[in-house]
Amino acid sequence: MKIIVVGYGLMFQSLITGVLNSEHTLAGVFRRENISFPRIERFFRDFLFPTDDFNFVKQHNLYDIHAKSVNDLKFIKKVKRLNADLILVGSWSEKFKSDIINSPKLACINVHPSLLPRFRGPNPYAQVILNGENKSGVTFHVMDNSFDTGAIIHQIKVDIDKNDTGGSLRLKCCNAVRDNLPAILKNLHNKIKSAIVQDENIASYQFSLKEKDCILDFENESSIQIDRRIRALNPWHKCYIPYNDRFYQFSHYEIISEKQDKSSPKIMFENKKTIYALCADKKVIKFFNVSRIF
Repeated sequence: MKIIVVGYGLMFQSLITGVLNSEHTLAGVFRRENISFPRIERFFRDFLFPTDDFNFVKQHNLYDIHAKSVNDLKFIKKVKRLNADLILVGSWSEKFKSDIINSPKLACINVHPSLLPRFRGPNPYAQVILNGENKSGVTFHVMDNSFDTGAIIHQIKVDIDKNDTGGSLRLKCCNAVRDNLPAILKNLHNKIKSAIVQDENIASYQFSLKEKDCILDFENESSIQIDRRIRALNPWHKCYIPYNDRFYQFSHYEIISEKQDKSSPKIMFENKKTIYALCADKKVIKFFNVSRIF
């Protein structure tokens, strides 16, 4: 098969590596920077401030497709000119329209980092940790006209450890894609024909994280929930400790297991660099290297 990989970041690079390690041909790649900036600006950015994706593509001497959008007629013509059998998508913000979905000979397949139909939407790495899941994974599904709803071809399960962050879970999922992709691509035509329709009765969708999700709520969340929040948002967002209309950041923390008396203050400074915070379950979290941000 001739394959085009569309995406950005670690999942994009993992798909590229998986295809290169398979018996198939990587016909071209389409990275996010190619739709984010005008052509001249993109040229100078690639030259002066090359991203990891740009360096990865150049390192492997890959055909770097340029177009304004995945739905752009120019990109669709490239797909057909390259005689592509398959488009693999690993992280993308645009909705694919019917013309591009139908442009490869076999299919457009999205690689979504959750066990669909649960945790549709952006950044499921963070959302599954926030939700207290002990397993997540990756779903290969045929793309349709909605986000993350197409029939399922294959799923890979990944364990979530108690110390996993959103970033470490992302690495686990991407490594699983890289290592399993050559086997998944074998006899793919039959796998697509037997793809399983998603069960809408158990489907869930999580929206993008907001700034308010970074503020720790000791009044209403337990120490376990606070711990999940901090780990889930790492490395994309830092969490804030609110105190007297001010906000503080910290370098690390630990949960103190002993429960405190109800009369204990919600937040207490041990010194200028250490804060004790009483959570809703009456357990205390100790925050180190605290600094005021505003």
